[in-house]
Amino acid sequence: MRLLFLFASLLVTAITLAQIQKASSFGDFISVDTPVFVLDHVRVIDGTRMPPKENQAVVIANGKIQFIGEDESAQIPAGAQRMERSGYTVIPGLVGMHNHLFYTDSYAVQAVDGTIGEPGLFIAEIPYTAPRLYLAAGVTTMRTTGSVEPYTDLKIKTRIDANLMPGPAIDVTAPYLEGAPTRFAQMHELSGPDDAKRMVDYWAAEGMTSYKAYMNITREELAIAIQHAHAHKLKLTGHLCSVTWPEAIALGIDDLEHGPVFTDTEFVLDKKPDLCPAGGGSSQWAKHEVNGPQVQELIHNLVSHHVAVTSTLPVFEAYTPGRPRLQARTLAAMSAESTQSYLTARARVALDAPMTALLRKEMDFELAFAKAGGLLLAGPDPTGNGGVLPGFGDQREIELLVEAGFTPVEAIQIATENGALYLGQQDRIGTLAPGKQADLVLIKGDPSKRIDEIENIETVFKAGIGYDSKKLIDSARGQVGIR
Repeated sequence: MRLLFLFASLLVTAITLAQIQKASSFGDFISVDTPVFVLDHVRVIDGTRMPPKENQAVVIANGKIQFIGEDESAQIPAGAQRMERSGYTVIPGLVGMHNHLFYTDSYAVQAVDGTIGEPGLFIAEIPYTAPRLYLAAGVTTMRTTGSVEPYTDLKIKTRIDANLMPGPAIDVTAPYLEGAPTRFAQMHELSGPDDAKRMVDYWAAEGMTSYKAYMNITREELAIAIQHAHAHKLKLTGHLCSVTWPEAIALGIDDLEHGPVFTDTEFVLDKKPDLCPAGGGSSQWAKHEVNGPQVQELIHNLVSHHVAVTSTLPVFEAYTPGRPRLQARTLAAMSAESTQSYLTARARVALDAPMTALLRKEMDFELAFAKAGGLLLAGPDPTGNGGVLPGFGDQREIELLVEAGFTPVEAIQIATENGALYLGQQDRIGTLAPGKQADLVLIKGDPSKRIDEIENIETVFKAGIGYDSKKLIDSARGQVGIR
């Protein structure tokens, strides 16, 4: 009887797994899978800051862009599938430069009275929902910008590359290079420069393609990490605190995350070397004008040393009173527990919180940095209080760049071409031109006039394969925070 019961249980399990696999089959999300097709009568924003072009034909052949130009002059290959899309806009696939495959699903529960219990804040990996939501929102390439489950991240990349699951192409960042004391349960604490060297070398051998230094790293550890990352021909970015931005620039860092208003501690009075001051540096940054000599000197320092800055405005907006506007699609994607956690955390944001002014100052810095010739990158950072989701946050980042003062076309260029430039992939992705990979996003409406229409995505093309955005989003409904 026990054997019969065991067999029946195994049979039910196998049938259930088969049904789940069938329900989430990779092919279910593909809406366009033909070698040659044409998007007719579309508006094209090519990612180069050139003005939008109307009434264009985009010819795709075997995963690459073959032709972009006036519809009447297009050379249409015989047998091509023609897709009439008048009123639609085509932009390059987004290149998300501060994206994660994890999520702060229970932030409000863990952060009781502003403190985190032992062993620290625990972050949930979401390997199923994150790739789907990124792709659905138009992200065709992304950098993970820090890993808490490195082998899971590597497996996701491998399976996406093998066309076994939907998602963007991934630059996988190694586990955080963090010192003590870290507030995160899943982060290793470096014991010194030899440990930093060991981690860089080990994760390069495991297949990681970038690195991220974190808030409590020392200058000596950061220096050796940068040196060895560069020896592997890989780049290193940083979300810093213990090390100031000028110190990191002098050490040869490639990129700095979040913007200085929230992470640069150079203006903190009596700043102790290699220690992250309590409260960070935001209160001191609030006293400095972006047009003032000290901030302008920092901008010149960044630009002259070719150090990029990654904008992550959505994660800070989530701590700003009354922001962002709640969206049904965001709450629908979250698990019940994640929704409750986020809404609780949101309600705790004080109406007189300083974030409104700080967010505006960060926007002003990013605008000034870009206008001075700096390479500004874009990403959402789906962490914080849980209000920023993969993919949806990438779209919100572009909207916030427009609020910062960039034109919609400029904001799209930051989120596409600039990321490709930093990754060294500008010859393949990031802009729309004949010969490039057919990574592009089909949008109903005109985001060059109304940037919020960037959310109206119908189809996302990755290497010429079209994915149904709505189906991808529906497949993740109610599951962000669970898997």
